[in-house]
Amino acid sequence: MLRDCLCPCFGSQSSGDTRPDLDPVLLVSGIGGSILHSKKKLFGIEFETRVWVRILFSDMEFKKKLWSLYNPKTGYTESLDEDVEILVPDDDYGLYAIDILDPSLVIKLLHFSEVYHFHDMIDMLVGCGYKKGTSLFGYGYDFRQSNRIDKLVDGLKVKLETAYKASGGRKVTIISHSMGGLLVMCFMSLHNEVFSKYVNKWITIACPFQGAPGCINDALLTGLQFIEGFEAYFFVSRWTMHQLLIECPSVYEMLPNPYFSWKMQPQINVWRGHTEDGETSVKLESYSPIESISLFKEALRHNELDYGGNTIALPFNFSILNWAAGTRKLINNAKLPIMVQKRHQLQTCQKYVIQCLNILMWTEMELFLQNPQWQIDLKQLRE
Repeated sequence: MLRDCLCPCFGSQSSGDTRPDLDPVLLVSGIGGSILHSKKKLFGIEFETRVWVRILFSDMEFKKKLWSLYNPKTGYTESLDEDVEILVPDDDYGLYAIDILDPSLVIKLLHFSEVYHFHDMIDMLVGCGYKKGTSLFGYGYDFRQSNRIDKLVDGLKVKLETAYKASGGRKVTIISHSMGGLLVMCFMSLHNEVFSKYVNKWITIACPFQGAPGCINDALLTGLQFIEGFEAYFFVSRWTMHQLLIECPSVYEMLPNPYFSWKMQPQINVWRGHTEDGETSVKLESYSPIESISLFKEALRHNELDYGGNTIALPFNFSILNWAAGTRKLINNAKLPIMVQKRHQLQTCQKYVIQCLNILMWTEMELFLQNPQWQIDLKQLRE
């Protein structure tokens, strides 16, 4: 029913029917939107385990395998367990890693929709005639790392080349979600000619081009909770996530852009206690993006974690902040290639397509079906 409402081709085609005239689509996930595996060798045998996302034993595995420290010499965030290598599975042409983030049988049987990331969009595009490995690809990545680090940028380049060649030399349409847009922006800035060669259209969904102040301020001060309610007890805790995010360049790269002309400048409002002449009072204090750095420094000055019997200090990381400043400069100086820019004029219908795709990913399908303005022809995406 949903397919019939979205696109006429759903009513006349099965998922096995493909069209050779489609430009390839590359889906790029956002922060936390990729499955991560840990690989470790024991007794000469390599074991690979999914550490993100998982519901059962999630907090324990996350602490053991994903807790990390930033290495200012390399620019990479490295796991505390030196024997662990974090990998992104590339199965199903990269789509597996961004589809259902916990693909275990139990989760599928329960249809735990909170971890169904690009699943509905992939299913929809396949129904429209896109073929995995020919005209449909995915790119997941280690979201702990910087959006301009070589490993992520080079991986995106390889994926674009693969999609371009597999489709017979047709240029690629990129659909990026959230922080994935910053990764694409960094790639475009660093490899503008390559971007121009392989990319026809680029559609962004909820990309924090100027930063994500609310989310990132919260992440650095208290952590992030990806799942609310009863299910949160089976997921990674806010504090556990917090201890990782403090060491992630990707998080610092989404601090608010201090060079942007905000209509209303982002602020952090904090109730703070003050003692004067033996009397204590509470005042509401506001911090601008630049002033917030001093707040982060003060709030995290005693932050630490215990790992393997050792206590590790995790204050606000100024080395990462300096690295992130370089990334912000790269993003601010990025320019869309002329050919792509001319062909990426979003008409009204295409704007609806973007919003429609957003709804597919983040809202209940029943709400979608009740709103007729979204029931449009998704073939516009290919034109």
